[in-house]
Amino acid sequence: MTSEHAKILCDVYLADILSEAAITKKVLAAVPADKSAYAPSEKCMTAIKLCNHITGTDVSFLKGVAEGAFARETMSEPNAATPAEVIKWYDENLPAAVARVKAMSADDLAKEIDFFGFMKMPAVTFLSMNTRHNVHHRGQLSSYLRPMGAKVPGIYGPSGDSQ
Repeated sequence: MTSEHAKILCDVYLADILSEAAITKKVLAAVPADKSAYAPSEKCMTAIKLCNHITGTDVSFLKGVAEGAFARETMSEPNAATPAEVIKWYDENLPAAVARVKAMSADDLAKEIDFFGFMKMPAVTFLSMNTRHNVHHRGQLSSYLRPMGAKVPGIYGPSGDSQ
């Protein structure tokens, strides 16, 4: 990957991350605080754990890209007790993480970095992985909403609950 391609992709991927973050906050806000311990089975994360995971990894992926390395100690999640606290943490942490990546040089975005010994790719490609990870878990969380007695917000258009 050339440095020029990496910078172009970075701009596209960061726009996606910000767009998806707005949708994510709608889904997080729909989680009833009094039912955030809900999980559809013992193998699933609770709703509040999923809220913390989605937002934490969104910020942590950006941090790993900006630092040019992923390390367990830099991967963090909020330990919020309510969806409102998760959203507050996300609003406080996501903009700075996005700004750090946006300020990266094209050469640094094109550099190959290691993802916990599992795979190596150009740094910028982890931004796309970040979005896919977010969308995957947000879909999981949105499937919890109706069983918790909540309404599913429109995600990519209206939902059955918003019509």
